[in-house]
Formats: sequence, C-alpha cells, structure tokens
Amino acid sequence: MLVFIQNIFLFIILILVQVLALNNIQFLGYINPYIYILFIFTIPVRTPQWLTLVLSFLIGIIIDIFSNTMGMHAFACVLIGFLRPYVIKLFISIDEGNNPTPTFYTFGVGVYVKYVVALVLIHHFTLFFIEAFSFQHIFIVFSKAFFSSIVSILIILGIRSIKTK
Repeated sequence: MLVFIQNIFLFIILILVQVLALNNIQFLGYINPYIYILFIFTIPVRTPQWLTLVLSFLIGIIIDIFSNTMGMHAFACVLIGFLRPYVIKLFISIDEGNNPTPTFYTFGVGVYVKYVVALVLIHHFTLFFIEAFSFQHIFIVFSKAFFSSIVSILIILGIRSIKTK
C-alpha cells in the first residue's frame, strides 16, 4: 500500500514539475528535459502489462493536455510502457516471486543506468520524430532528441540517486 501512495505522489509531483517548470525550458531550441517519464520507470516490475500501458497513457495524455501536443507524449509513453518489460529482461533476470521497483538498489547501478538510458532514448527519439513528422530535417530531430535525452537522463539519475533505500 505504501508503494501505491508513493507512486500517486510521484505521479502528481512529476506532472507539476514538468508542466510548470520544465516545459518552459528550451535551451538553444534543442534541449527540453522530460522527466515525467520517471513515473513509468518506477512502476514495479511485475505490474500487469495492461495497467502499465494505462498508466503510461494517462501520464502522457495529461502532459499532452497541458502542452497542447495532440497525443505525441501519450504515444511515446505508451511505447516505452510497452517496451519496458523487454528492456528489463534484456538487462536483468528477475526471480519468479520477486516484484522489485526499479532503482539503483534493486537493479544495481550499471543495469539501472542502462535501463534508464534505453527507455529515455526510445521515448525522446519517438517524440521528436512524431513532432517533426518528416525526414526532411532529420539532423535537427536527432540533435534535439540526443541533447534532450542527455539532460533528461542526468536529471532522472540525479533524482533517483537522492532517494534513500
């Protein structure tokens, strides 16, 4: 029950930080950090896939409503929500009865960093390709996705490193 309450609190805080502060940051037109996806990363591993997809859609559509982006964030979030179990299986094997919340402590530092980097890159490249909806300016899309990913990864890892056991 405590994990459920913590996740609700995290959901609300991440949306508020993203909408009120981070959506207004755009350094040189290339860097816009998206940390709201941290919520999807912290869903316990054995959460049913349908619930993960619903929660991913919910956080994505709320960001879309406040950002006026017509479903782009919802699509990118549902994609990483769908790919999350496969990324986890790629990097770590989870015991049958175990249902950890992905953190530095449960996955290990190296595995957790790979997990975050993989999902952030998928999310950002998907989001910026949908935003451009063209291969005409592919260099700009790659630049925006790459630089925004670096900043988002650093912020997410910084937030997760602050949290205690």
